[in-house]
Amino acid sequence: MRDVVVLGSTGSIGTQALEVMARSPEVFRVVGLAAGGASVALLARQALETGAQVVAVARATTVQDLQLAFYAEAQRRGWSTGDTRLPRIIAGPDAATELAAYPCDVVLNGITGSTGLAPTLAALASGAVLALANKESLVVGGPLVLAAAAPGQIVAVDSEHSAIAQCLRGGRDVEVDRLVLTASGGPFRGRSRAEMADVTPAQALAHPTWDMGRVITTNSATLVNKGLELLEAHLLFGVPLDRIDVVVHPQSLVHSMVQFVDGSTIAQASPPDMRLPIALALGWPDRVPGAAAACDWSRAQEWTFEPLDSEAFPAVELARMAGRHGGSAPAVYNAANEVCVDAFHEGRLPFLGIVDVIARVLDEHVGGPGNRSDAVGGSGLVSGAGLTLDSVLAADAWARSRAAELVQVAEGRDDTGPRADGRG
Repeated sequence: MRDVVVLGSTGSIGTQALEVMARSPEVFRVVGLAAGGASVALLARQALETGAQVVAVARATTVQDLQLAFYAEAQRRGWSTGDTRLPRIIAGPDAATELAAYPCDVVLNGITGSTGLAPTLAALASGAVLALANKESLVVGGPLVLAAAAPGQIVAVDSEHSAIAQCLRGGRDVEVDRLVLTASGGPFRGRSRAEMADVTPAQALAHPTWDMGRVITTNSATLVNKGLELLEAHLLFGVPLDRIDVVVHPQSLVHSMVQFVDGSTIAQASPPDMRLPIALALGWPDRVPGAAAACDWSRAQEWTFEPLDSEAFPAVELARMAGRHGGSAPAVYNAANEVCVDAFHEGRLPFLGIVDVIARVLDEHVGGPGNRSDAVGGSGLVSGAGLTLDSVLAADAWARSRAAELVQVAEGRDDTGPRADGRG
């Protein structure tokens, strides 16, 4: 029996993880749940269904609402109030981090964004296996996370990295030539840059093969998500960035591949269903029977592979550049993107502006022509050797502020022209 804490339980990854564990109650037991607090009714239902001992919410103001939701859910189930054992509630911005250190066997980090870094570090410090769906925490805090992790303590939940981990079972490390990440290409595959000038948020969220949350779906449309996965693969598997390729595979059946030195390539294939990599991460290295449907080999089908159009979708090469600089650069890449995605969905930034702003912010940070000469407040690159949690947070904060400024310029609300500090 494995005791599991789920961070981000009301999100896409969290809800599917709970579904996987509900199917195998003899293998998994949920002991803790964490969520932002926007969906208290769902969180209360999850807590009572799983029997979780502790529930964490980021919004302290929702504690009373959550308590009422517990009683409402218990009443809906016909439970007597006196017989209902309610979980303990911890609340506040550090609640998920506190829960990540709760005694358990596995912590599934399904939080979205760089806010998942502190819970990731807390889970690793606790000694639990970290089932990592929050790729951003590894990307932004790479050296810190790797230094905190014991060998084999991090198990990837992303389908691509789960696929690579499975393929790597087919050979020794010295036999690995290249990693090949597959990308669906998103809803705008085949379009030129000019043809994406008027993309709407609704169009960006119409992913052809995967059902995901707003941020990840938008990242898949820009291919920023693939850039983050490139950095994640580099960190997780220790393969140099120039030996990691990205290929477009619209059917999303081959989730990634490993090419070996003798010319052999091993691929992992399954229908696009996150329950499979989630189940594998929770049970690693064992497989969970019946986690998801297998490929139907009785039906004719076509699998195609295409080169990535880096001119139309430059986000992957931007991520590769951030990875080569290392240190705080990946944190800047991620933070600028998070600001831009919100601005795009709020109608304040065009679709192409997302990656354009990321490129500008990253260029300034790593020492491009517009870089601040004083390099203070997180604006200057911090090397991997000098990276600390404070410097990561400073770079993150600076990138968000600078991206917000550039969004204002794109909106036409800042016509002050070039600035004295050179960040025009």
